[in-house]
Amino acid sequence: MKKLPIDMDYLTSTMLKLLEIPSPSGYTDQVVHFVGQELDALGVPFELTRRGAIRATLAGTVKEPARALVAHVDTLGAMVKGLKANGRVEVMPIGTWSSRFAEGARVTIFTGRDPLRGTILPLKASGHIFNREIDEQPTSWQHVEIRVDARCENAADLKRLNVDVGDFVGIDSGTEMLDNGFVNSRHLDDKAGVACLLAAAKAVVKAKVTLPFDCYLLFTLSEEVGSGASAVLHGHVAEMVAVDNATPGPGQACDEFSVTVCMMDLSGPFDYHLSRKLLQLAGGHDIAAKPDVFRYYRSDAASATEAGSDIRTALMCFGVDASHGYERTHVSALRAVAELASVYVQSPLTFGRDRKDLGPLKGFPTQPM
Repeated sequence: MKKLPIDMDYLTSTMLKLLEIPSPSGYTDQVVHFVGQELDALGVPFELTRRGAIRATLAGTVKEPARALVAHVDTLGAMVKGLKANGRVEVMPIGTWSSRFAEGARVTIFTGRDPLRGTILPLKASGHIFNREIDEQPTSWQHVEIRVDARCENAADLKRLNVDVGDFVGIDSGTEMLDNGFVNSRHLDDKAGVACLLAAAKAVVKAKVTLPFDCYLLFTLSEEVGSGASAVLHGHVAEMVAVDNATPGPGQACDEFSVTVCMMDLSGPFDYHLSRKLLQLAGGHDIAAKPDVFRYYRSDAASATEAGSDIRTALMCFGVDASHGYERTHVSALRAVAELASVYVQSPLTFGRDRKDLGPLKGFPTQPM
């Protein structure tokens, strides 16, 4: 095993391209095409499920069992809930995020015809009109609306523009990448993770390393609404590592500059042995890594196990400040995630016994007592 050089220009440019593609859960076809084209360019074969989840294969010397790395292409977003008498648009969130972070966001409404641009605003948006009431109104999705950038004075005007209930709303990423390595953007969760996996795949292909087992790169479509990796796994996958964002802040051990291995989240503990293996691989290859526990969090790993997959799961992360808001990370964390992914796919299976779905007690691991 060796730490492979990561093409950071490729990683960051791919991330920036991904961030330009609106892909709220349920409206992901375009980003699926983009990821597929990147895999084609890398020479990595892949297949799509009916809805477009991607399973790419980094071939190893042994096909079964296999391991998997998973990231999600879907993001937070919104949907048109109603056409208002004042010509504004009522919205509901796609995924779990606060309307506090939606206020002021530039958006695209994907109508049945031409897309429309607009801005999400609180119901009382002008201090010149409402004075202190703008600070006293509640923060909720019932207290924001979209101001469409067209002449709209009533619901009939919106209908004329082909706006309808059920239209998807993409939230602009507002991306800014600085020379000091910081990246500010919406939707780093999990566009940055997708870029990390593609960059790791590029490193493996370029180095022509021989992998001990097939490794599937999974790109899921609905992590933000809970179903994630539930439908793209196949029975011969023995272990899976999700790649997603960490949540640095008060009371947390993670940061924006290293890879985080999450030991437990809202869905429960991750696999004891696989999680510690990731930390050991990082330590043995000079990759900055920290363990952490996330209180209000779930990932593709949860959807896989809840769907009945009997696999070992772990979660490696890049630190994202203000997650599900206006997010920020640093390229050093992205590099660390891609490096650890490239080392992990070269490693032996955590336990040889896991080659079979069922087996005897002999060879089953133990934990310290």
